[in-house]
Amino acid sequence: MSATAGTTAGDIAGAAVGPVDVWVIPTDQPPAVVRWLRGLLDPAELARADAAHDPVQGARFTVARGAVRLLVSARLGIDAGRLAWRHGPHGKPEPVHPSDSALASDPSSAPVLQVNWSGSGALAVLAVAEGRRVGVDVEELRPPGVGARIARRHFPPTDAALVLEAPTEAEGAEHFTRLWCRREAVVKVHGGRLAQGLGLALAGPSPLRLPDAGPLGSGPLWLADVPVPGPYRAAVAADLDLPVTVRQHVWCAPEL
Repeated sequence: MSATAGTTAGDIAGAAVGPVDVWVIPTDQPPAVVRWLRGLLDPAELARADAAHDPVQGARFTVARGAVRLLVSARLGIDAGRLAWRHGPHGKPEPVHPSDSALASDPSSAPVLQVNWSGSGALAVLAVAEGRRVGVDVEELRPPGVGARIARRHFPPTDAALVLEAPTEAEGAEHFTRLWCRREAVVKVHGGRLAQGLGLALAGPSPLRLPDAGPLGSGPLWLADVPVPGPYRAAVAADLDLPVTVRQHVWCAPEL
């Protein structure tokens, strides 16, 4: 199932930019689905699933990573179990096609297919794009008052004011969660550290165009909120600041 989530206006002559596909992945799935997806994971992913604090978290991790493997491998035209990953300096994963040995060994090269994902509670999101780096984040809505200290200490004035001057604590929590997702998404585009994105001014109506990402790196970015169900908020970002269509989908587990 898919639906267009939003399209930015405008046209840049000569720019051929494909859509950004955002997949919403419900991670609470029947045991049979969890077992099937577990069979797709590599040893490192299995170790992380087994190291989870409790079985529910382990199952959710398994579903998220298994669904990511299925969706990304389908775009690459390979079996999900053959998909490999390489990681940047701060852990950002990139897919490596098994036939592309040069890509696996050359850290300066960039794969055509760019992906990023995030998980929180019973929901995960995956962003996929061709020819432009992407970052995505999903967060469960923070309890009232939780984000005020962080916003006061780390956010720029415009962003902090949205949180601290909200009419109610619940509205402040809403603003904080949305701004936090935006930060994470921008940081993930560059594969940087969260501390580098805390001071970015990201308040304003969605979508946003940023001239650069400050300490994370130069160059323009495009950023938008993503509608997700339940007590969750999400955002997606991409570099190049070109007009983009976000195609939003919901991943449905097969019947086993």
